[in-house]
Amino acid sequence: MTAAGGLALIIIGAILRYAITWHPRGIDLGILGNICMLGGAAGLLIGVLLAFTRRRRPSQHRYDTERVYEQRYYEDPPRP
Repeated sequence: MTAAGGLALIIIGAILRYAITWHPRGIDLGILGNICMLGGAAGLLIGVLLAFTRRRRPSQHRYDTERVYEQRYYEDPPRP
């Protein structure tokens, strides 16, 4: 889950918890909102931690030490 997905779950959970006054039979929207907010917070935390660990890894390629030299040879077309 990305950080944006976690934020979306937090927003949806807050809407379910605090903004909806309708009470459907068999579902407690307050508890459902709390579950969404907790899941979104966990997803946001994991997404941010993964983003920071990906940036700290050194590059796999060292372009300053590995140089690629390319040589091209051209021949004139034969004359008639």
